[in-house]
Amino acid sequence: MDIRRSIKYRYLQLRRLKGEPEQLAMGIAVGVFVGCLPIIPFQTVVAVTLAFCFKSSKITAAIGTWVSNPLDWYFLYYYSYKIGAVVLGLPEHRELFASIVSTMHETHSFIKVAETILQTGSLFSFAFVIGGALIGMIASPISYFVFLFFFKKAKKTRENRKSRMGLQQIP
Repeated sequence: MDIRRSIKYRYLQLRRLKGEPEQLAMGIAVGVFVGCLPIIPFQTVVAVTLAFCFKSSKITAAIGTWVSNPLDWYFLYYYSYKIGAVVLGLPEHRELFASIVSTMHETHSFIKVAETILQTGSLFSFAFVIGGALIGMIASPISYFVFLFFFKKAKKTRENRKSRMGLQQIP
């Protein structure tokens, strides 16, 4: 399957999700926030649990965690560490980050990357979490409003199509 077809398929799946636009968008926002945290093996579980707490869509929360994937690990982790290190006042350790990147390239294993981060020491691991949380606090509201617009438009399109076909539900 070519990439365009795959993207269009995912787009259509997203448009067809049922639920209130606010709940669907909140699920995405929760997932994006959790996706920015360096807890890759547990992101989906944490996102779905938080979605339950926020009464938002569990499916879109799981989808939102896809913000962290092997294509953007390097950037996400690099900036998570840099921002967290600045906040905590830690010196820059290029060799530390180089070992994490090396693990990413060699294994492509979520668990091995998480183990490498945890082996760096609690203060450096905390820098990743703080930085990821700050990135998530910026990305999450943006994703909420972008997807709120998306889901409202999808709902309106669906309702217009139903009314044109004479299938609109009678209250």
